[in-house]
Amino acid sequence: MGAWAENRGPGAFGAHGGRWERWERWERRRLPWASTLLLAVFVLVGTAFAARGQHSQRLPLDNYARLLLLAGPALLLFRHRRPVVAVFGVSAIALVYFAAGYPYGPIFLTVGVACYAAIAAGHRRAAWWAVGSLWLGHLLIAHWLYRWLPPPHDRAAPWGQELVIAAFVVALCAASELVRVRREQWAREGAERRAAEKRRQDEERLRIARELHDVLAHSISVINVQAGVGLALLDSDPEQARTALTTIKAASKEALGEVRQVLDTLRTPGDAPRAPAPGLDRLPELVEQAAGAGLTVEIVRDGRRIALPPGTDLAAFRIIQEALTNVVRHSGSRTARVRLGYAPGLLELLIDDAGPATGGDAGGSGNGLVGMRERAAALGGTIEAGPGPVGGFRVRATLPLPGPGLPPEEPV
Repeated sequence: MGAWAENRGPGAFGAHGGRWERWERWERRRLPWASTLLLAVFVLVGTAFAARGQHSQRLPLDNYARLLLLAGPALLLFRHRRPVVAVFGVSAIALVYFAAGYPYGPIFLTVGVACYAAIAAGHRRAAWWAVGSLWLGHLLIAHWLYRWLPPPHDRAAPWGQELVIAAFVVALCAASELVRVRREQWAREGAERRAAEKRRQDEERLRIARELHDVLAHSISVINVQAGVGLALLDSDPEQARTALTTIKAASKEALGEVRQVLDTLRTPGDAPRAPAPGLDRLPELVEQAAGAGLTVEIVRDGRRIALPPGTDLAAFRIIQEALTNVVRHSGSRTARVRLGYAPGLLELLIDDAGPATGGDAGGSGNGLVGMRERAAALGGTIEAGPGPVGGFRVRATLPLPGPGLPPEEPV
């Protein structure tokens, strides 16, 4: 079950969130050499082209300028591991580059990449502070400090240029925020899908555990009773002992068949079962098995019988089976009465025995009533178990039924 559930785990459904998280972990473990080298080449070549039209306004590129242009991409190598350091460092390098009077160019691109990496990593405030400080620093340089900074005889930059730069900064941060929000949404959706998958796997485990419990508890109770009868009568009444052994063989064969059917759903998940799930049409077999354990069962039906949905049919059968198993194990009574009441939108099951309780240890896990309640609750029904109105013990189950969409069967 564990291997099957693991193979159908969160990675199996191809969610954006799962793939994105795996990509993020891989990105954090490696340095982005290829993209950073490509960016460095683009910044150097692009700035060289941009400098051709700025000879009269800015200083020509020299080795110090090229060193500054390469320092930014060098810091970007650590943008996944240290995004805050990268965004502040790249912004400071760009500010020094502009203060030195070198030509404008694609150095802005390194700031954009660092800003995006910081915001995508969740360091929004650091990214906004770094880019905002760069813009304010550029304002000071372009409108006040230019008198004392190279190039000589520089003039104040037009305010229209500052508006363009401000619009670029805002657009850059807004785009980074949108990407961050989308990534968080993918991660949240992936977490929700994984939680839903885990709940589905847990529900499947509980369903299989209930099926195995109900099948084995009933059959082994019958086998236990008949084995005791066979041992007691082996010498004095060999024919009766033979009958007990025949009952044991039939009960064990039935249990093996149902266990195999449950296990088939593990080996081939999603396939249709090879045999139909048991339902109330198998009550005669259940009565016969109970008779083999020395319990006489009376079946009474009230109301107009209708065809039940498969899940309700199976739950009703298992609840009756578990209730009769408990009578065999824990009651001194050798008779039980099962009443099936069909009402509009409701199926009521009453299983009564006359008692008294034996008070002995009859084996079992003690999960029978829990399993019955889980089956009923899964269908929106309820289970009540306790002393009966005239002694003994009573199990009362109510299971909701669908509306009048299903055709009624003949009156019973």
